[in-house]
Amino acid sequence: MDQGAQAYARYLAGDDGGLAEIIRDYSAGLTAFLCTVTGDWHAAEEVMEDVFFRLAAKKPKFRGKSSFKTWLYAIGRNAALDDVRRRSKYAENPVEDYLNGMPSGEDPEAGYLAAETKRALYACIGRLPPDYRQALTLSYFDELDNGQAAAVMKKSRRQIENLLYRAKAALNSTAPRRR
Repeated sequence: MDQGAQAYARYLAGDDGGLAEIIRDYSAGLTAFLCTVTGDWHAAEEVMEDVFFRLAAKKPKFRGKSSFKTWLYAIGRNAALDDVRRRSKYAENPVEDYLNGMPSGEDPEAGYLAAETKRALYACIGRLPPDYRQALTLSYFDELDNGQAAAVMKKSRRQIENLLYRAKAALNSTAPRRR
């Protein structure tokens, strides 16, 4: 049983600290992944909060057929798709640049360059098709293996491998060239 599953079991047994631990450990990564589904950082944050509210209020059963992270991300993906469907009925939401501010550090120039590199990377990823964005985020940023990413995206392992290959090729074709 992984750490997230243990924390969730503690929460279900009455220890509220288990849910706090889950939120602390998974909220940032889940939000970044949800942003690849919704295309909007603020909407992703709302969906992330909704996912944790569902865990707290409805207490769905974790059966252990996958890792806790995979299970949580699958819940998040389903909630994000519902949110996208709901929002599409009312208005189109443009993809926004959600990386604001400069990372703290000793060297402001290095921090600025790191922030600009991240912005450029996320801008390139933001132009990719949704399946490419999701596969890249799950595999490289959230460090899920291809099987876990396949479970979250409801695809086969081979489809994830193909998506990653195509996404990397698309990124290489859109990346700015250095002189």
